[in-house]
Amino acid sequence: MPSLTRVEATARGAAITVESYQVDLDLTGDGDVFRSRVAIRFRATPGTATFAEVKPATLLAVRLNDRDVDLDTLTDNRLPLGDLDSTNTLFVEADMAYSNTGEGMHRFVDPADGETYLYAVSFLDNVQRIFAAFDQPDLKAPFTLTVTAPPAWTVSGNGELAANPTPGRWEFAPTVPLATYLFSLVAGPYHVRRAEHDGVPLALYCRQSLAEHLDADAEEIFTITRQSLDRFHELFTERYPFGKYEQAFVPEFNLGAMEHPGIVAFRDDYVFRSAVTDTQRELRATTIAHEMAHMWFGNLVTMRWWDDLWLNESFAEYLGIRVAAEATRFERTWTTFAMRRKAWGYAADQRPSTHPVAPEEVADAAEGLLNVDGISYAKGASVLRQLVAWLGDEAFLAGLNAHFAAHRFGNATLADLLTSLSAGGRDLSGWAELWLRRSQVNTLRAEVALDADGRYTEVAVVQTAPESYPVLRPHRIGVGRYAADGTVRRDEVDLDPAVDGGRTVLGGLTGEPAARLLVLNDGDLTFAKVRLDPASADAVPLVLPALGDSLTRAVLWGEVLDAVTDGERPVTGLVDLIVAALPAETEVIIAEDVLSLSRSLVDRYLDPLTRSAALARIAGACRRLLDGAPAGESLQLAAARGWIAATTDADLLVGWLAGRDVPAGLKVDAELRWAVLRRLVVLGAAGEAEIAAEAAADVSSTGAERAARCRAALPDPAAKQAAWDIIVRDTELSNRLLEATAEGFWQPEQAELTAAYVERYFTDMPAAVDRRTAWTADRVAKLAFPHYAVAQPTREAAAALLARDDLTPGLRRVVTDADDDLRRALVARTAVAAAAA
Repeated sequence: MPSLTRVEATARGAAITVESYQVDLDLTGDGDVFRSRVAIRFRATPGTATFAEVKPATLLAVRLNDRDVDLDTLTDNRLPLGDLDSTNTLFVEADMAYSNTGEGMHRFVDPADGETYLYAVSFLDNVQRIFAAFDQPDLKAPFTLTVTAPPAWTVSGNGELAANPTPGRWEFAPTVPLATYLFSLVAGPYHVRRAEHDGVPLALYCRQSLAEHLDADAEEIFTITRQSLDRFHELFTERYPFGKYEQAFVPEFNLGAMEHPGIVAFRDDYVFRSAVTDTQRELRATTIAHEMAHMWFGNLVTMRWWDDLWLNESFAEYLGIRVAAEATRFERTWTTFAMRRKAWGYAADQRPSTHPVAPEEVADAAEGLLNVDGISYAKGASVLRQLVAWLGDEAFLAGLNAHFAAHRFGNATLADLLTSLSAGGRDLSGWAELWLRRSQVNTLRAEVALDADGRYTEVAVVQTAPESYPVLRPHRIGVGRYAADGTVRRDEVDLDPAVDGGRTVLGGLTGEPAARLLVLNDGDLTFAKVRLDPASADAVPLVLPALGDSLTRAVLWGEVLDAVTDGERPVTGLVDLIVAALPAETEVIIAEDVLSLSRSLVDRYLDPLTRSAALARIAGACRRLLDGAPAGESLQLAAARGWIAATTDADLLVGWLAGRDVPAGLKVDAELRWAVLRRLVVLGAAGEAEIAAEAAADVSSTGAERAARCRAALPDPAAKQAAWDIIVRDTELSNRLLEATAEGFWQPEQAELTAAYVERYFTDMPAAVDRRTAWTADRVAKLAFPHYAVAQPTREAAAALLARDDLTPGLRRVVTDADDDLRRALVARTAVAAAAA
């Protein structure tokens, strides 16, 4: 079906003004559809024509201004509307299909108890799967919702519940003007917890099978919600404007969460059923704060078109991290941001599909969906943090509050925001051009010269840019000088390439004693790759374990990981650093992400023999961390997970499942059991019988997903064929089960077994993508790519696929970026071979 273009949206936005939606949904049917009725009132230029969007299973009736409209005029998702009056009413009745992809009206049957749960997802252009609409972000209007559902269910939507006139009938008050992509509801036998704070009604929802787990954490979730709401009320003059603040933890959700006003949706993985690390609790807290930030950025003031998606996501990312750090017990969220989120942003910005934070052109809504990535989120948030460092917090917040006042319940653009931020007299147009309109990332390298006494004769920061994106930017950074014992002297400096051409001499350091370790971007204020001077790079293994500042440790780990990713240093050197520093690490997020990020490099950059040796060393480092970690604490769990993923000691793994030789304080609960079993399956030490037994003991939907991933990982030809058929042909399984199967399929240990499927990916995936909705199709295509087939023939197959002119935009981006990862891996393997020679 055609994706709405910017040209079409602009023309329609000029032609009509939507005044209200009256939506009536009947969810009582037993089949695969629900009844949808909508009355849309809108104004238009008399005599003009436009169209609405709807994706029905069966279109039943259309009336425009009491005139019946021929149902056969519906073409794809376009419903033409001609000969408009100045005031118009469009009525559309249809049977709409439930989905299993997390888009539109998603229906889920809980395998734990057979209960059915529904929730609505309208993002990005999926409200038309629920009811007919003018589906673009700048045609905001109030929604009035009525729902018929089984009387025993609970129903909640964006607006306040106005009445329950009869059992099974819910009537909601009109909302304030909302964009269509923000419409939502939940319906089913949900478990509910309620509270109130500062005049705002609060609620939490989850399915009944997770009730005991939500109850265990409800007070923590409510506390974070209250703290975040208080902090936003301190930062912004506009109070929370949407009445109630409810948070629904729903099954099989695609995103981490979605900022629906009044009824925020979260994936119910955030309702923890097993032991988790503090990192996972922190992520839940920052997600809560992130979605709350959207109430101002995205909901109160909405982007006019998808080219300004960053106005939603960059601000929510920045403020979510900031507010969690300032208002909750999770004070080191900036360490997590530096370690995890920025790694995502750096990777996205260096791929062929890179785009500006604020692109000047997004041609259609489908392209907008592709930009839900590490650039719009992590890079954009980093750029905002740099802006605050440069502009000052007081001026920044004053500009934001002026922006809200000027565009309250309306739409805005980058130009509008810059006008508000520049009200204090500082022209931001040049800054915005370099940071928001240009792609790719700069590299900052330290150049150091010493005299015979070990004092600096010159310290310079040299800024470079990729040849294809020759843009140098102003940066405000911290420069840390660390002694061998970890003590530090830190300076803040400005880099202005307009003045010095990109080589900034730090004159204040001349004559100072040389530090054992010189760290650029200490404090992580800017978005830039960093390279240490040779002496500092050599000192990292000695000094890193003694550094008390977790953010500095994160910056240093990021420098090493990035240099290895670029092939500038060998993976074996990274493994050496893990062996030296990981056992002394105290910050859970650093331990977790060093292991996860390095594992990708070890699996793809090393040949099988060298990889096995590297994993053995990493497993040893994890074991030492595990042995020294406090019993029952997060660090112990993180170390255990790391060891499980790297070890080849099948006997000890089997022992853990049986309760033998388990470290004191470590609980081998459902999630840890699945992690152990998955590793045993990959090693060939467990099979279908063990998977079936574990699935029988864990009848939850999460257990079904874990079992699907394990079955796809079985080192058996029949299992691989069955998994591949699911990946490329199945449309009945839910989004989560498809993703789990794709995630488990490729294993570095099974290269020979899966060799034939490398070519099959490139022949089968185009048709597989066409069978599915965009979000699920792109996600499965990414997970199912043969990332471990690091060889020139894989790149040649990718090139042949990309030469076709019939690929979806999503598949083209997936393959283009994955091929670039293969290119990097081949370069790195050459570097590893050279280092070993």
